[in-house]
Amino acid sequence: MKKVAAIVGGGVIGAGWLARFLLNGWDVKVFDPDPEAKRKVEEVLSNAKRALPMLYDFKLPEEGTLYFCSTIQETVENALWIQESVPERLDIKHAVLSEIQTYCKNIAVIGSSTSGFMPSQLQENSSFPEQIMVCHPFNPVYLLPLVEVVPGSLTSDEHCKSAKMLLHEVGCYPLHIRKEIDAHVADRFLEAVWREALWLIRDGVATTEEIDNAIRYGFGLRWAQMGLFETYRVAGGEGGMAHFIEQFGPCLKWPWTKLMDVPELTKELIQDIADQSDSQSGKYSIRELERIRDDNLIVILRALKQQDQAAGKIVNSHEEKIINLSDIAPKMRTVSRKVPVDWTDYNGHMNEGRYGQVYSDAADGFLWAIGADKTYVSSGYSYFTVETSIKFLNETHAGQDIIVDTMVKLIDGKKLKLFHSMQRAEDGCILSTCEQFLLHIDMKKRKSSLPVSPVAENLQNLSGKI
Repeated sequence: MKKVAAIVGGGVIGAGWLARFLLNGWDVKVFDPDPEAKRKVEEVLSNAKRALPMLYDFKLPEEGTLYFCSTIQETVENALWIQESVPERLDIKHAVLSEIQTYCKNIAVIGSSTSGFMPSQLQENSSFPEQIMVCHPFNPVYLLPLVEVVPGSLTSDEHCKSAKMLLHEVGCYPLHIRKEIDAHVADRFLEAVWREALWLIRDGVATTEEIDNAIRYGFGLRWAQMGLFETYRVAGGEGGMAHFIEQFGPCLKWPWTKLMDVPELTKELIQDIADQSDSQSGKYSIRELERIRDDNLIVILRALKQQDQAAGKIVNSHEEKIINLSDIAPKMRTVSRKVPVDWTDYNGHMNEGRYGQVYSDAADGFLWAIGADKTYVSSGYSYFTVETSIKFLNETHAGQDIIVDTMVKLIDGKKLKLFHSMQRAEDGCILSTCEQFLLHIDMKKRKSSLPVSPVAENLQNLSGKI
């Protein structure tokens, strides 16, 4: 039986939560009184279905079932996770949380998406405050892994532990904030930058586009992979962080910023910002901007995934949990995935080099199934590809779901020959084929050798079925 998540509030954040759970195999129930909620949710979900699978080199779990509910009671009954994402007004949140707790199970986690309220404020007058905590995500929730988990003084350790475990399960990174504070951690940084940006625009120093360029062409790239303090540690050179602070610490007393003041948001300033933003990005619809954002995030996250660094490490960790190896057989399903956006070239289809990637992954899928996995390689043995022959039969495009079936053509001592057939998942159309010849290698001697246990036994059993 699938786990159930309840989403109360189906706006951009609520719909992002919905997509995160749904695409990781949970059944999801959502409640939002907005007559347009279903349309808005489905638009966000459409983006998520296109984007999230591109992050992974393996197929996500079977998608759960989505239910649009007419009452909070119907939504939260039997839910293991309940996410409140209603407007940022404490009176509304109190009313919604009270109704949620009237019908939900005490074992359920109730997370609030609030950007600013502390959990102790949310727990006021609660019938069971132990299950309430802040679980603050970042947009788009279905792609960005960070969730700030902020328990209140009345939140139970069991519920907090359960929340972090379940967030890991759906590919998130729960950052446990040990001490509650207004706006938690990340939004306090963002607010400081936002305030200074408003001053720069008000004083005519920079436009919205120039400020965005300063971030995306400079320190934003460093922050995405190293954060703040590790970036400054590198800037300190061999002297490290201590040297950096000694060199730049005195600057903090200089009148560089106006971070403690907020410019008055006059009609003129608001209109000036809106006009500049329209000039910068008005040629795109919001949905187009979301697609651009998602595509860029996918490429960045996949690059970090390749390096097993920062957010890419979270993706790798989650991917290891969803890998579903085939049973050993003469014909095996070795790849099931969505083609990422960065795999296409100027001709608008999958680049020929990426076919090699697919077939390399297919070979890995077969090898892992027979026991030639990371443990086997670390013991000093592996397989090397000696020869491949690839045929390109039909075009393959970004976002397409593809599968690869691998057949064993030859098992002869240290020799192994595989035949891969790449197909379009929706109709079985054969897109490409590959013949691959591999040799078993003694990694210490860097020479071919006979396979050892457990690979030798698995291949022997398989050879009788060819």
